Amino acid sequence: MKKATIITLITAAALVAGVYVVVNLPGDRYIPEKWETEQETSTKTTHETPGKDFAARLSTAALELTKDRVIYDPTYFRIPYPGGDVPANKGVCTDVVIRAYRKLGIDLQKEVHEDMKANFAKYPKNWGLTRPDTNIDHRRVPNLMVFFARHGSELPITQNAEDYLPGDIVCWRLDGGATHIGIVVERHTRSGRPKIVHNIGYGQNLADCLFDWKIIGHYRYGK
Repeated sequence: MKKATIITLITAAALVAGVYVVVNLPGDRYIPEKWETEQETSTKTTHETPGKDFAARLSTAALELTKDRVIYDPTYFRIPYPGGDVPANKGVCTDVVIRAYRKLGIDLQKEVHEDMKANFAKYPKNWGLTRPDTNIDHRRVPNLMVFFARHGSELPITQNAEDYLPGDIVCWRLDGGATHIGIVVERHTRSGRPKIVHNIGYGQNLADCLFDWKIIGHYRYGK
């Protein structure tokens, strides 16, 4: 792996998780050649009427994101508020969640900011901030975990694949200590394990990784 790539990944962990670790080292199986898209994967439908159910629509929105070529870029961007986004061809794991919800009319930038503004003490202080920052707060995994727990459903963490339904949000602690986030979608392995749309360093892609790391959060959120 090139030195520049390693530096980028170290920075990514610091920005999104507040922990200085490398999250993607040589040998990691998330490589561009193994990207999957919605068209390349067989379907196992768990909802009879996708599109009428919020969770199914969130799953569809997440799958649509895998069609976009996105560079993993943890740069701090100044973005408009509300409705702001980093450049469309860039992003980190949290941007997958933000973009999927925005397709359904939910602006997590606004939602998280309003909650942090009113309840700042309830959110992590990993980054030394003394007030909310609309450019980055919603792009940090620990902040999203607090938000989803406060305003959504915090679900049991199990090793049973059937407990993770399309539209669920899952957060992990990676092997190096950084946090990560993704969306469960309506695509499954042959054994029935649901797949995840996430970005761990090689863009917005579909992967069989639900139990690859320690799960630290399991949520459902929608309006």
